Amino acid sequence: MKLYYHLTPAEREEISIELAKGYSVRYIATLLNRSPSTISREISNNPNKQNIYRANEAEKQAKQRIRNAKRERKLDKYPKLRQFVFHHLEKRWSPEQIAKKLALLYPNDMIMRISHESIYQYIYVLPRTSLKRQLAYELRRAHKNRRTRKGQSKSCPIQDYLSIEERPKEIADRIVPGHWEGDLITGAQNKSAIGTLVERTTRFTLIVKLPAKDAYSVRKAFAKKFKSIPVSLKRSLTYDQGQEMAHHKLFTKESKIQVYFAHPHSPWERGSNENTNGLIRDFFPKGTDFSTVAARKLTRVQTLLNERPRKVLNWLSPSEAFNKVLHL
Repeated sequence: MKLYYHLTPAEREEISIELAKGYSVRYIATLLNRSPSTISREISNNPNKQNIYRANEAEKQAKQRIRNAKRERKLDKYPKLRQFVFHHLEKRWSPEQIAKKLALLYPNDMIMRISHESIYQYIYVLPRTSLKRQLAYELRRAHKNRRTRKGQSKSCPIQDYLSIEERPKEIADRIVPGHWEGDLITGAQNKSAIGTLVERTTRFTLIVKLPAKDAYSVRKAFAKKFKSIPVSLKRSLTYDQGQEMAHHKLFTKESKIQVYFAHPHSPWERGSNENTNGLIRDFFPKGTDFSTVAARKLTRVQTLLNERPRKVLNWLSPSEAFNKVLHL
């Protein structure tokens, strides 16, 4: 079995040089006798402020991660805290729910306080043991590894935007129809995607065929899809801070739909959309190449979801609820 060794400074320098020449990850991997996934992970994990790979900065970041891993973590140091966290993970509480509950139960005991991010970090830096597998499984998404958006810089790519905190109260309360939530569902190897748009009051869903995931393609496809919706029922769109919505101001100008942005890593702020994405995944499981999925198949799934009765709508379907508010 081939052993894995950390990349050396010389290898990192070679990666930087070959990238500057325009060579691919697979070419560099062959040159260094490394796995392409090792090279890809090295590049995506170590961008500088300009989102460019540099050997010296990558080496510094690698050493810092090693130092951080060697530090004694709070959950290792305090058994009572660890027991509380593990017990509630078993009950399928999210790390954020655990962190907030600890703050309420132990307001003056800093030993019994921990951030949700620290809980995530603890789980995902554990060695590949049965304990790590169990803890990761108990997270709601049950991912084996911590997920990040590849190719996206750590700073928010969205400029001059309106936060969800500035959204009118009528939107949060779902009193007035015509307010939507949006997202992308990505396909195999993150190379393809479809768009999803969900009306918050009726849960009426639009599935959008996308030629690509860039901001221009998403803006054009979303605007075209919204043309089929009456003006009175397209008031706002709440989206996450993905770079595909970087053209939000131009989208608003063209469609007259105001865009609000949720906080980073806060999918519950677009709960209807997240739930709908899960329903859509029943038809298009992970690994689907959406570039090969015909538009008529997307329309068929959209129709199936909109004609399905929903408990939250008193067993009306989203189509029935949408038509009802349209006629009102």
